[in-house]
Amino acid sequence: MPYPQNFETAKEVEAIVRNNGAVPATIAILEGLPCVGLSTEELERLAKLGSKAQKTARRDIAHVVATRGNGATTVSATMFFASMVGIPVFVTGGIGGVHRHGEHTMDISSDLTELGRTPVAVISAGIKSILDIPRTLEYLETHGVCVAAYKTNEFPAFFTETSGSKVPCRVDSPEDYVNMKLKLGSGLVIGVPIPREHAASGRVIESAIQSALREAREKNITGNAETPFLLARVNELTGGLSLASSILSL
Repeated sequence: MPYPQNFETAKEVEAIVRNNGAVPATIAILEGLPCVGLSTEELERLAKLGSKAQKTARRDIAHVVATRGNGATTVSATMFFASMVGIPVFVTGGIGGVHRHGEHTMDISSDLTELGRTPVAVISAGIKSILDIPRTLEYLETHGVCVAAYKTNEFPAFFTETSGSKVPCRVDSPEDYVNMKLKLGSGLVIGVPIPREHAASGRVIESAIQSALREAREKNITGNAETPFLLARVNELTGGLSLASSILSL
């Protein structure tokens, strides 16, 4: 997400959290220091850095800290820091997952293994639809992660409200949430669909994803560079539709 949209979106999300009686704590690494809760100035500095801030998963934390770098934390790293300070719930746009053709490449986001070992509930608009959603759900099941959808029986797909994949659990109120009380030691995924009036067309998004995937293969873009490339390219191919949907998914 480009500046200043990223900064404005972050401020709006924090305001929503405050207006609902909670305290927001945006997580990042700034100049080698893990920060849980950013000031407005720090938030804007991170937003202006954009892609100059290193995409930081759990495996990257030590390197970014040691080199006094700036890190934009993925779901796995954010869960790790949240758990360290006792934050049980965090919200994001979409979680990582098993990449398409992951059965051949073994490209699987560390978000999924983190969910299997870190007791934090992750609320999102679903698994990014550039990924293989059915295989991602299977992988989460293997790691004992409870996956639920809010007021629906189908897991959302980030840009769109439906994915075609049913969920084992449906929750209709926050009171249904008991995962942490049982001390299972694992995380929890709750998918909250983007409002129907803001959802992108599934056919348009899927066509753009297929084109972006072909380009990524042709350019040999792999690893942690693939997701940022795919999201940016899908946004270009949809004329900004996917970015607008991702902002509204928060």
